[in-house]
Amino acid sequence: MSEHVRATVWVRGRVQQVGFRWWTRARALEIGLTGYASNLGDGRVQVVAEGSHADCERLLALLRGPDTPGRVTGVTEIWSATGAGYPGFEIR
Repeated sequence: MSEHVRATVWVRGRVQQVGFRWWTRARALEIGLTGYASNLGDGRVQVVAEGSHADCERLLALLRGPDTPGRVTGVTEIWSATGAGYPGFEIR
């Protein structure tokens, strides 16, 4: 699939104060995605990524993989159409 989509992802586990957002940003930029990664008040990290469906799936696989900083215990995502777009991939 090459259509552009938005994946909104919530990552659970020990993912704050371990460089997780920076690591996610680096992987997203390597893949060519736009969006952001943001800490949530409940300890999760929210990742919003826009790009091709296949590229978003690549990021999801990395988020679920063994090489993330900290310790990921779960990843939940929803898919939607792209929004107004993002100029790059930010840390919020």
